[in-house]
Amino acid sequence: MRYFIELSYNGKAYHGWQIQPNAISVQEVLEKALSTLLKEPISTMGAGRTDAGVHAKQLFAHFNTEGAFDKDTLVYKLNSFLPEDVAVKNIFTVKHDAHARFDAVSRAYLYRIALNKSPFNTTQAFYLKPRLDVEKLKEATKILFDYKDFQCFSKTNTDVKTYNCTIMKAEWHIIDNELHFIIKADRFLRNMVRAIVGTLINIGIGKLEVDDLHNIIKSKNRSEAGFSVPAHALYLTEVAYPETIKIKDKIGK
Repeated sequence: MRYFIELSYNGKAYHGWQIQPNAISVQEVLEKALSTLLKEPISTMGAGRTDAGVHAKQLFAHFNTEGAFDKDTLVYKLNSFLPEDVAVKNIFTVKHDAHARFDAVSRAYLYRIALNKSPFNTTQAFYLKPRLDVEKLKEATKILFDYKDFQCFSKTNTDVKTYNCTIMKAEWHIIDNELHFIIKADRFLRNMVRAIVGTLINIGIGKLEVDDLHNIIKSKNRSEAGFSVPAHALYLTEVAYPETIKIKDKIGK
């Protein structure tokens, strides 16, 4: 049987989602917990790989097992077994060929910028000292919808077949003393969100003009885009799937 597992994590202590040879990852911690509790080697496939230090409010992974288990009980045991910075919310049965990465129809991210210095959000938001022109940020953000190829925001030497992404939402909101950037797309390139935010910040502080974003995107050159903002303020907030991947089964609840 194939199952999807829904989890969240604080990425501060981890070198991203994906297993690394010489660094701790969320995937490694989760697989060890699943293997121990199910008493068989378990490997997982995540919806995507977050960079080192990036958080996930919602991420899905799939795994296979021959054994039967009660899902609510396994969720409870996992949360007792896992470290406090990783939490499992749900486990559900899916079709045998359902894929956590390839079946996802959209993903959404949040980037938090602190507008004022605070001792309480230094690990959750990026404190930016220069004053931002929010209207310019919003104006430049609209330009993203005019394009599909975002190679200029991708890490170099990335093994992908295409740099095309369809952006469904890109918005700025002021919430309390923070500026939140929300972006949703069918897929994201490595480092894409952090590079977009860094480029938009350069526009917001007057280092670049709004229309410069057109030439940056058309250049397909990462060196033309802005800096990559720190990872600690980035959150994967949502991964969406078609309901058709789920099946009802007699194992568990």
